[in-house]
Amino acid sequence: MPRLKWLPREPEWRQRLAALDPVSTWEALRSLANSEIDFLETLRLDRRLSNLSLRDRPEPVRLALLSSSNVEHLLPSLRVAALRRNIWLDVYVPDYGQYRRALLEGNSDLAKFQPEAILFAIDASAFIGPDYILDGKAEGHLSQCLADLVSLWRVAQEKFGAQVIQQTFLPIFPYLLGSAEHRAPGSSAAMVNAGNERLRVLATNENIDLLALDYSLQRDGIGVWHSSALWNRAKQEISPTAAPMYGELVVRILAARRGRSAKCLVLDLDNTIWGGVIGDDGLDGISLGEGSAEGEAFLQFQRYTKALSKRGVILAVCSKNDNANALEAFEKHPEMILRRSDIAAFFANWDDKATNLRRIATELNIGTDTLVFADDNQFERNLIRRELPEVHVPELPEDPSLFGATIADAGYFEAIELTREDITRNVSYQATRRLREHKVAAADMEAYLSSLNMQLVWGPFDSVSLKRVTQLINKTNQFNLTTRRYSEAEIEELLNQPDHFGMHFRLVDRYADHGIIGVLIAQRNSDGALKIETWLMSCRVLGRGVEKATLSVLVDEARRLGFKKIVGQYRPSAKNGMVRDLYPNLGFERIAGSDDGDMTCFKLDVSAVRIETSNISIREIDGGRSGDLHEADANFS
Repeated sequence: MPRLKWLPREPEWRQRLAALDPVSTWEALRSLANSEIDFLETLRLDRRLSNLSLRDRPEPVRLALLSSSNVEHLLPSLRVAALRRNIWLDVYVPDYGQYRRALLEGNSDLAKFQPEAILFAIDASAFIGPDYILDGKAEGHLSQCLADLVSLWRVAQEKFGAQVIQQTFLPIFPYLLGSAEHRAPGSSAAMVNAGNERLRVLATNENIDLLALDYSLQRDGIGVWHSSALWNRAKQEISPTAAPMYGELVVRILAARRGRSAKCLVLDLDNTIWGGVIGDDGLDGISLGEGSAEGEAFLQFQRYTKALSKRGVILAVCSKNDNANALEAFEKHPEMILRRSDIAAFFANWDDKATNLRRIATELNIGTDTLVFADDNQFERNLIRRELPEVHVPELPEDPSLFGATIADAGYFEAIELTREDITRNVSYQATRRLREHKVAAADMEAYLSSLNMQLVWGPFDSVSLKRVTQLINKTNQFNLTTRRYSEAEIEELLNQPDHFGMHFRLVDRYADHGIIGVLIAQRNSDGALKIETWLMSCRVLGRGVEKATLSVLVDEARRLGFKKIVGQYRPSAKNGMVRDLYPNLGFERIAGSDDGDMTCFKLDVSAVRIETSNISIREIDGGRSGDLHEADANFS
């Protein structure tokens, strides 16, 4: 069976489960979920999860699983995988074989469920049919099958505005020609292979997330994931023993779409990215590079971490070491792939690693729950699991050649798409590190900020910015006034409404172009005021006065559109306490009696306010507004 091998195996796991109180806490169950457990243990944990009182759970995520096969045995694994990521998953499954009817009927139970995400898990036989096509019509048949699937995606998106996930087809059919199967396009096996490749193109075009089970089958083998006997007896396409991994793969996509993926890989040094102890063995004595199996294994791991950094994962170092010795390897060892410039936060000292991980999170302005800590030492791993249970700690194997695969298999850095800002993120963090150093040397804060030559470039949402805007909305937790989440389709629909408009903000300074770092969505309020529905900024640019410059842009727009008042909202969350007083600090007044549940409202008189942004110049993209914003202007005026 596929193993959750990156999780630690707990010898006393069943005893710990049995010892829990009759009404267990969410966190106690999360701790048990973060162990390597099999299908039967997953069932036991799910039963306990079902008895958990509602007050201990986070807000649910509603997932509809629309399948042509029997999937009831997969539900416990889905819920437990979600628990592992601090998500309470509420799953709806239509009656067997009724997924199409449930989706298309206007008053079905699915419509009442109102799913936030819909997973299409259509088996290969239901997709293309069981028959071999001999008359040269295979291409037309496959195209029609895919077109039918796309029509279902569109119904799901239009009807529910839900995240849609499509499972790739399992290659369950035997080959007829063997290695030359591609020369028989009408064979069922060839159509499944071709269908999966075309699914990738269609999913990209339709903004659909793909559950790439065919990748897992290439690695594990079809027999690990599918049993013909169980299919014939129970119509279970996914074997029960593979259910825990199936749940993992699905929930990673749900979590990634909601900004729950990790952001930073924190690396130990000795025996993690090189062999040996540099303080004892010296620069020439560590094992790294071509010529030995061990040295090449560490080189391979460094290449993998370097590739992660290029796709937007932040790299940090946390090592019990002399700082000078640690730096020497990065600066002078000829075989090092990683260099000091690749590391956004570098802590090599003799303090305990829990303390240093907290420092890394603070320096990078991210949560400790976004850190992945890679350390070869079992003692250090267990220490972090105990002291900082929210940190992701993979159980690294003894063989360093497997380090990269273990972290990859864990799916900590699952991504839905790759944006320009992802690719340039580490450049931005390196620029921020240089800014910190510059800041220490600057005697006057105003002079320091002025020296950065900051420019805030803003514009309305457009097709180019939409993916990054959606990503930022769903990933940003700290500087986020309301923590509302939107899918890309929801943002497009929102901005087609005449009383809404959205702006994105890019920051450029003397060190880097930081990309799109801010988002603001506003609408006409019922009393004619301009209401801020969403205001968020990346943690990379906090402390520079960008919030004042952003407000200055909004005030200018409000005046241009004829508004006399701006209304801001603040809804507290577990992570956005830093902006609790943002509106009062920017000159807003609290509106007495305006609180709606946990929402607090503030107002700003546009005619009277004057906002100083002397350290940041402001420029509108292309010097003019887009057509979409012109349409909004006409309705606002």
